Amino acid sequence: MAATKPRLSSFSRNLSAAPSSQNPGVKCGPNGIVFVSSGIPDLDKILGGGFPLGSLVMVLEDAEAPHHMLLLRNFMSQGLVHNQPLLYASPSKDPRAFLGTLPGPSTIKDDKPHVSDPEQEKGLRIAWQYKKYMPENQSSFDSHRDNKQVYCNEFDLRKPLERHYLSSQRADCVSIQDSTKLIALKDRCATFLAQFPRNDAGSSSPARIAIQSFCAPQCAHSNMEWDMLSFIKSLKGMIRCSNAVAIITFPPSLLSPSSSKRWQHLADILLSVGAIRDEDKELATLLAGYQDMVGLLNIHKVARINTQVPVILDATTFSIKLHKRRFLVLECLNQAPVDGSSGSSYGTSSSCSGASKTGTLDF
Repeated sequence: MAATKPRLSSFSRNLSAAPSSQNPGVKCGPNGIVFVSSGIPDLDKILGGGFPLGSLVMVLEDAEAPHHMLLLRNFMSQGLVHNQPLLYASPSKDPRAFLGTLPGPSTIKDDKPHVSDPEQEKGLRIAWQYKKYMPENQSSFDSHRDNKQVYCNEFDLRKPLERHYLSSQRADCVSIQDSTKLIALKDRCATFLAQFPRNDAGSSSPARIAIQSFCAPQCAHSNMEWDMLSFIKSLKGMIRCSNAVAIITFPPSLLSPSSSKRWQHLADILLSVGAIRDEDKELATLLAGYQDMVGLLNIHKVARINTQVPVILDATTFSIKLHKRRFLVLECLNQAPVDGSSGSSYGTSSSCSGASKTGTLDF
């Protein structure tokens, strides 16, 4: 009878169950999905880990507030900090100047908002006398956990990104202002993504593509809706076969309703940002912490890659807040408590006939 390996202890951990990645800024998920961080810790938690590799992310802009720039800047900064190649397309004449506005990662722990990391809570905490029963690879696992790089950084909006991250080898910028045809941009994206094939995801660093205000009026192709739709279809096909993630922001008000719907249908992850009007008394009475909000984030679609099970979120609308006016934070909308002087709350008993006000039901 073959000898079986004795079980050392019931406290032993199966380290082979969770796959690990050798590349910084990459997280393995279920069903063979590999995530890259969005640059916002709260958004990564909401989406179940971040942006899946091979996905196309679209952000609907708001004409009243440039909140989409917050998402775009954090996305770009996170990739550069993790040494992930970046292709940035902008309707401005000098797109490289935009890199100077990217936020840098915070290094002061006291200024960071408290974000609990579930990975740090996985360590086994047992009495010292049980250490002799632990497997030999437990110590190596703990040392690897302590020395691992941060998956998602906290970016300080008041701190610019250091210059050594902005080298031309990492960030490639292109202007789409004078491009009458999108063939040049398509060829640029194809050449960029050809360096990161999908079957090489385990050894090469993932890449990122960021396209800002794709249908902006200053672009020469702003009235070529079918050409822009064809470009998005081609980009999605190239992204799906590449070890990369692409994000496109566009103002839906500049498109026809049918074209806007077609664009949104092509997105794997669809987000939209909205502004909050100043001194909106009706909204202030409904939402708690209204004074601290700078905008709203809506999640319309979540990526479903390698699965047919729909993703059901606990909430789809979140408030955008700036912690200490420096860190981007997303929070669920909470109903403000109702003051007794302004009316009855939801839990107050009432009369069906309206004649009695004693709190008992009068039928």
